[in-house]
Amino acid sequence: MIAPMFTIAWINLVRLFRDRTNIFFVIIFPIILIMVLGLSFGSGGWSPRIGVTGASGPQAAKLVAALERSADMQVVRLDDDAEARARVERGTLTAALIIPPGYDHALSSFIPIQLPYITRNEPSALQLGAAVRAVVSETTMPARAAAYVRNGSFGDLVAKAESVTVPGITIEVTTTGTAAIPGNVTGFDISATSQLLLFVFLTSLTGAATLIETRRLGLSRRMYASPVSSGSILLGEAAGRVAVALVQGLIIMLGSGLLFGVRWGDPLGAAALLLAFSLVGGGAAMLLGAVLRTEQQATSLGLLLGLGLAAIGGAMLPLDLFSGTMRQIAHFTPHAWALDGFAELLRRNGTIADILPQLGVLAGVAAALLALGSWRLRAALTR
Repeated sequence: MIAPMFTIAWINLVRLFRDRTNIFFVIIFPIILIMVLGLSFGSGGWSPRIGVTGASGPQAAKLVAALERSADMQVVRLDDDAEARARVERGTLTAALIIPPGYDHALSSFIPIQLPYITRNEPSALQLGAAVRAVVSETTMPARAAAYVRNGSFGDLVAKAESVTVPGITIEVTTTGTAAIPGNVTGFDISATSQLLLFVFLTSLTGAATLIETRRLGLSRRMYASPVSSGSILLGEAAGRVAVALVQGLIIMLGSGLLFGVRWGDPLGAAALLLAFSLVGGGAAMLLGAVLRTEQQATSLGLLLGLGLAAIGGAMLPLDLFSGTMRQIAHFTPHAWALDGFAELLRRNGTIADILPQLGVLAGVAAALLALGSWRLRAALTR
C-alpha cells in the first residue's frame, strides 16, 4: 500500500516540472516577487533601522547615544562603510549614517564637517532623515555654540553650553502601545510569508488540472484494474497534491532564505505551518480535481479561488490594515490563520507551542477537504 502511494505522488511531481512553464511560476516568479516587494517596502512600516559606522571619539559616541535614545529609529552599529551600503541596498536597513574619522577633531577645531547619509527611496526613509537631522542638530548644538564664541577651550565652552537650561518647559511622554512588528523583521520577511501562502495555494489549485487529465485519459481507471487497492490510489493522489504544495513551499522558504536572508522564526513551528497549509492546499486541489470535468475549468477556477482567497485572507494586503469586520471575514480563509501563525513566530519569537491554535484550525480544514475530495474522487472513478 505504501509503495504505490509514493509512486503516484512521485509521478505527480515529475509531471509538474515536466511542463517548462511551471518552472517559471513555481521557482522563478515567487522569488522575483519577494525581491520586488522586499526592496519596495524595505524595513517595513514600523520603526526604521539605521546603521551607524565610525563611532570613535567622545563627540561621536555622544551622537550615537542620542540616536539610540530616539524613539523614531533603531540603531545598528556597523564595522565599515561598505557593509552599511550593502545592507541599505539589500533592504535590511532603511538608511546609514557615516561618521567620518575626523569628526571629533573637526568639532574641537571649529571646522565644518559633513556626515554622509545613505538612504533608500521609500517613505519611511524620508521620515527617518528628518529624525536623524533633528538628533544631529540637537547633539551638535553645544559644539556649534562653542564655535560661535571661540573664547576659551573647546571642552569648557561645550560644558557651559550643555549646562544652559530653559526654565518653564515640561515635556510629558505617554506610551499608548507597542509596535506591532519589531525592528528586526524586514520587508523581505513579510513579503516572503505572504508570497509563500499565495503560491502554495495557487499552485495547488491550478495543479488540479493534472488530476483531471489523469481521469480524462483513463489512467485512474487502469490503476483500479491493477492489483492496487482503491485506498492506495486515493492516498497516492492526495499525497501527490500535498507533495506539489510542499515542494512549492520549500522552494520559496529556502530560496528566500539563501538570497535575501529571510527568517521564518522557530524552524519546527515554521515547518509545521508549511505542512499544515500544504495539506490544506492539497485537499482543496483534490476536491477541485474530483468535482470539475476539464483542465480549463480547473485552471480558471483555480486562479480565481487562489487569488481571491489570498486577497481576502491577507496574503496581498497585511491583516494589520484590515478593519475589524474584514479581519473577521479574513479568518474564514486558511491564509489568515497561517499568517497569524507566522506572525507569532516572527514578531513575538514564538515556538510551535504558541501556534497550536492556528495549526489546529489548519489541520481541521485540511482533514475536511481531503476527506471530501477522496469521497468525490472515488465516486468519479467508480461510476
